[in-house]
Amino acid sequence: MDIVLEVFDTVFFDRFWAAVYPASSLAAYKENPQHASTPTFSSMREMPTSIQPATKFFQLEPSRYAYLSEWPRDNIYRQGASLFLITWIFGLVLYFICSTLSYYLVFDHDTFTHPKYLKNQVRKEIRQTMQSMPFMSLCTAPLFLLEVRGFGKLYDEPSDAPFALYNILQFPLFICFTDFFIYCIHRCLHHPLFYKRLHKKHHKWIMPTPFASHAFHPLDGFSQSIPYHVFPFLFPLQKFAYVALFVFINIWTVLIHDGEYVANSYVINGAACHTMHHLYFNYNYGQFTTIWDRLGGSYRQPNEELFSRESKMSKDEWERQTLEMEKLQKEVEGDDDRDYGDESRRLQKKVL
Repeated sequence: MDIVLEVFDTVFFDRFWAAVYPASSLAAYKENPQHASTPTFSSMREMPTSIQPATKFFQLEPSRYAYLSEWPRDNIYRQGASLFLITWIFGLVLYFICSTLSYYLVFDHDTFTHPKYLKNQVRKEIRQTMQSMPFMSLCTAPLFLLEVRGFGKLYDEPSDAPFALYNILQFPLFICFTDFFIYCIHRCLHHPLFYKRLHKKHHKWIMPTPFASHAFHPLDGFSQSIPYHVFPFLFPLQKFAYVALFVFINIWTVLIHDGEYVANSYVINGAACHTMHHLYFNYNYGQFTTIWDRLGGSYRQPNEELFSRESKMSKDEWERQTLEMEKLQKEVEGDDDRDYGDESRRLQKKVL
């Protein structure tokens, strides 16, 4: 994240922090310009600075604003606040771009007529995400801060890897590590002690749209992201690989909620597997693969009907889904407090 922070500092935060918390000499000049010496660009450039490029691959020339704040770039409070804003704002931008593209280009809008599709569901999914994102970002920023402050095992050049092949192996290692621990955390969140307090907010969406991808209770969303942030403290990870994986994770989270069932893979936990999880609650907890669900006895193979558009949208398939879902929902949650809307209830009665 130090690379991301340097880019944002150069483009935005140097000017922002210079305005919010100006250097004392600049503040004194603004307060009493007649008795304070005028700060100049040349004099500020002569000030000692600890600004170092975050990577050897490129260097962004700091503007004069980099020297005009009482909080220099390496100030821990400035870094923490900046990382919080980056995580929050960049997370929302990525969420809306990916979810919107998936919603209009991939997601089957006939899902709106499914008996278990909620009234105004997309609006509710977006609202839940908007409410949760700042709190998830607040929890995440301290972990990014530790990485930026050098406590992780992030490295810059490929030659800094433990061995040459590690530059390739880091990717499957990251996937395997995070997939296992997310499986464990996700399964724990289905324990009655946590489900109704935390995870139920995400299971509100029986037939999710791409906008449900980040619609969590903030502690639920953060807890499932912990393995991503713990990995670089335990294992070496190249800096650009870390940024790429961070973006990939967010895109993948959208993909498994898009309702497009490409293939019934034996290994990959795709949208079909995750649809089984939303419909039937206690199956398919994995994030990327089905391995841990198979070993843990929680795997449920997606219905073959899901892989044909005609059959996945048929009334017979919806009837089977609804009958089993309602039975399991009663066992897991008790009374169903979801609002399916009058039209959806009419369609549900027609199907049943």
